[in-house]
Amino acid sequence: MTSNATQYTWAGRFSEPVSDLVKRYTASVDFDRRMWRQDIRGSLAHARMLARQGIIAAADLADIERGMAAVGAEIESGAFAWSLDLEDVHLNIEKRLTALIGDAGKRLHTGRSRNDQVATDIRLYLRDAIDDILALIKVFRSALVDLAEKEAATPMPGFTHLQVAQPVTFGHHVLAYFEMFGRDAERFADARKRTNRLPLGAAALAGTTYPIDREYVAEQLGFDGVCENSLDAVSDRDFAIEFTAACALLMMHVSRLSEELVMWMSPRVGFIQIADRFCTGSSIMPQKKNPDVPELARGKTGRVYGQLMSLLTLMKSQPLAYNKDNQEDKEPLFDAVDTVTDTLRIFADMAGGIAVRPEAMKAALTQGFATATDLADYLVKKGLPFRDAHEAVGHAVKAAEQKGVDLPQLTLDELKAFCPQVDKDVFSVLTVEGSLASRNHVGGTAPAQVMAAIARARKRLTD
Repeated sequence: MTSNATQYTWAGRFSEPVSDLVKRYTASVDFDRRMWRQDIRGSLAHARMLARQGIIAAADLADIERGMAAVGAEIESGAFAWSLDLEDVHLNIEKRLTALIGDAGKRLHTGRSRNDQVATDIRLYLRDAIDDILALIKVFRSALVDLAEKEAATPMPGFTHLQVAQPVTFGHHVLAYFEMFGRDAERFADARKRTNRLPLGAAALAGTTYPIDREYVAEQLGFDGVCENSLDAVSDRDFAIEFTAACALLMMHVSRLSEELVMWMSPRVGFIQIADRFCTGSSIMPQKKNPDVPELARGKTGRVYGQLMSLLTLMKSQPLAYNKDNQEDKEPLFDAVDTVTDTLRIFADMAGGIAVRPEAMKAALTQGFATATDLADYLVKKGLPFRDAHEAVGHAVKAAEQKGVDLPQLTLDELKAFCPQVDKDVFSVLTVEGSLASRNHVGGTAPAQVMAAIARARKRLTD
């Protein structure tokens, strides 16, 4: 029993040591040690509060601050010896601190539990991660705006049902993703508000008998306030689920963009080329240039969806308050953070390496009667009811299809046969340039409106 007691802070209750298998099964230090900075920050704030409240001596606080500086330096340099026997990041750091400074290290845990300690560390870690992700989204959105500006007037087919629908510009298309990732940024910023509440002070589940000052600790750590209920404080993981849901939505947007990049790069489409540094070749086919980055991003989207489902399932049957199940919250959360941050970094770089092939885009616009709606609108402006105009243009499209030509290649007489109101000014309406220019309103695809949207986008990025 003595040897077991030297290993575990809680071992006094037990008469035999934990088996090696159980030790490996229950330990979390291999993955939760990434929170060491947050653990030290939280512990220092807690120690300062204890000293301020007279719960520990000023000399103890000085020793704790000195010892934590040494522990942090050891971890930073790689000299720190992480121990599986000590289960997690918290006990590893506390054990080393106590070895360095003696009894003052043992006093650090006064008035807290690992339950509220880990809840605090996770919130601190996640808050830092959200700040990093928000910065990365901003860089990525800025890269999208740069690309959109270069191609603000480059015509391409807009699609519905993957069929040519109406002309748009490539810049306008790219700005659609700017909007999507803007909503993602809003979601992460909103989730940060609910993450930024301090659990410390809830102790194991019921609070503590010591005269602590939770608001002081919250202020020291930059929290907006404290968790109001001690039971909820230690057992809540809504903030982690909400964050991972925001990650899943962002990755869904990444996957949609990835699908288009893969399709556009196909020689059958040929709208773009992606820079070589984001592609790989084939081990057997020397001509291949594979868009591996967007393909893999599609796959990693499913990975993040899985992490969200893991967390939802983890929490669905837990009674109050803390349960050991909650140890399983970290790996899905950490993996979602890593996947999203890596994806955003590489996609921001990749956006700058997209080369557009405008001739292929323009050729595609001749294959799907992209200006048919413009012809219908033209007839409405000549006085025809829209449904009649729609039917007349449908007949015109059928005739053009049978001849193997596009609508602008029909003669004036041929067009008049479908509707007598057609006049020679119709051909200016049937051009791609005319179609684009006519959609000259906020949110429209007219090049002038795309440039105005780009200006607004740049302002939003700096606000």
